[in-house]
Amino acid sequence: MAHKGLPLRGNPSLHLKPEHTPRDLRAGVVGIGTFGRHHASKYARLSSVELAGVADPSADARRAATATYGVPAVADWRELLGAVDVVSICSPALTHASIVRAFLNAGSHVLVEKPIATNLAEADQLIALAEATDRVLTVGHQERFVFARTGLLDYVDAPLEVECWRMGPWSGRGGDVSVAVDLMIHDLDLVHRLVPGEVTDVDAKGYARHNRHADEVGALVTFDGGAQATLFASRMAQSRSRGMRATYPDGVIEIDFLARKVRNSTSRLLNPLKLEDPLGESVESFVNAVRFGAATLVRPEEARKALETALLIDDACKARRDVPLAATRYAAHA
Repeated sequence: MAHKGLPLRGNPSLHLKPEHTPRDLRAGVVGIGTFGRHHASKYARLSSVELAGVADPSADARRAATATYGVPAVADWRELLGAVDVVSICSPALTHASIVRAFLNAGSHVLVEKPIATNLAEADQLIALAEATDRVLTVGHQERFVFARTGLLDYVDAPLEVECWRMGPWSGRGGDVSVAVDLMIHDLDLVHRLVPGEVTDVDAKGYARHNRHADEVGALVTFDGGAQATLFASRMAQSRSRGMRATYPDGVIEIDFLARKVRNSTSRLLNPLKLEDPLGESVESFVNAVRFGAATLVRPEEARKALETALLIDDACKARRDVPLAATRYAAHA
């Protein structure tokens, strides 16, 4: 089968598809697991984008990608350097910083799945490098696109208390970091958008089942203005549940992210959750930022803030991972 896409380093036989125009952005995806395949599909559907190639160490994943998209699929992501204008990094979290750094230095704009990195020093380096190279760097906090549609971010008054829960069965993914960095970080991003100020205290407990990283974490985060956030995340639950409850002086707003429902007893006028494809909107927003200079919904500095709090939670619960949390105050929605 003939391949679509641009010539890749080390692959001189691969060629540009005839209908490609100079105005198309050449896109690549590193890591063609569950999320990577979704990213590739979103790029393939955009009229202004040419899916030029994908990379994954798995031969099975490469064969499937070639069969599905008709593009070059390489084992070594370095073969995509210099061959793509935009790239999604969907590899394991521990590899994010080194791969993002390489693509920024090669001139590519980057959408990296969360977390932006696994430590703050690396996150700071990536933010500085994107600024120095004048490249777009954004992070895949897709839940933000769902959340923004409610209109709640348009209100400046902060809630008194926020509760978040996010849980599901073990998938085998994300085990290179804790569930706080893998899953809870979505909710931490939302909490930081709602609650201004700095974190002053973190109380957390964690339980590790599959490896040394906590698979279940409960945390109480206190901010300098007095607001508190209670969060629970598990990747060892029997069923899926994702939600948030924000308490204000005049009532409560509760969001079910799975059912896409909003319950609101406050005076704030909110929109229903009708966004069916947050990843598609995230990828399109990224492409528009590159093509037209539009602002990205998720700035890397914001992703760094969520990572910082996730790491504080990890630190708080390192010595407290000896019992499951199902009966604790952190697991009210388990």
